[in-house]
Amino acid sequence: MSQDPYELLGVKRDATQKDIQSAFRKLAKKLHPDLNPGDKKAEERFKEISAANEILSDEEKRGRFDRGEIDITGAERAQRNYYRDYASKSGPSDPYHNSAGFADFGDADDLFANFFSRRTGGGQARSHGRDSHFSMEVGFLDAVNGTRTEIKLPEGPALDVQIPPGTRDGQTLRLRGKGEPGIGGGPAGDALIDIRVRPHRFFTRDGDDIRLELPISLGEAVLGGKVRVPTPSGPVNLTLPPHSNTGKVLRLKGKGVAKRGGEHSDVYISLKIVLPDAPDERLTAFVQEWATANPYDPRKNMEA
Repeated sequence: MSQDPYELLGVKRDATQKDIQSAFRKLAKKLHPDLNPGDKKAEERFKEISAANEILSDEEKRGRFDRGEIDITGAERAQRNYYRDYASKSGPSDPYHNSAGFADFGDADDLFANFFSRRTGGGQARSHGRDSHFSMEVGFLDAVNGTRTEIKLPEGPALDVQIPPGTRDGQTLRLRGKGEPGIGGGPAGDALIDIRVRPHRFFTRDGDDIRLELPISLGEAVLGGKVRVPTPSGPVNLTLPPHSNTGKVLRLKGKGVAKRGGEHSDVYISLKIVLPDAPDERLTAFVQEWATANPYDPRKNMEA
């Protein structure tokens, strides 16, 4: 990871807040984990630009970073004392002077004491906690409509997880601050949950739309009428046109997957004529008589 937030966002060091905000939004639209499910490289880049934006979008933090007081994570930088800082000093208080005349080295005990006090005292580096990775299997309708559930962890409390409406198979959900704790008072990591959606026995998903093959009787196909149709949000009545063939597709508008903004996609219904399981003598006799009087070839356009 680059340690320069300007470089990560692709802006100049004198960039305005508007320039920084615009650069971050442009990159976030391409790298957000929800738009790149399963892409670990994009996920890491999104973390990097988020850290960079957190520093540069805050004028106080940006100023401290520019002065070298903090690093890209917001952690304090250790103070660096060089010989030139003391070149104009003299006398017993000079840290590079002692009574033995070794002015270039100073007192070894003091040097080590200062070193260890920086490492173990209040100047301990803050570090962002690591992300925790989990996987969860959810039902088809729970993914489409949204639900709230829990993940039972091997250790520690259960995580309360909100499955948003329209969740896709393979999508990764992020629970902010639910990962491993930070170091030195740093922020906790996130919990990343990979979603696996179980197939449904008759619904299939096509983008944000739902597809369904609907069996209909011979009488319904010929005469039409009202039929009961299941949808992800509950059954509805559909008007079936008379003389409906197998393969005819009908649309139920706004009964599919929830989309951003509160709208819903559609349900597309493919009709399939299904005869009774048991042979019907009256139907057989009728069809024989009808076929003799009304011959037609539904395959006439399939000749090579």
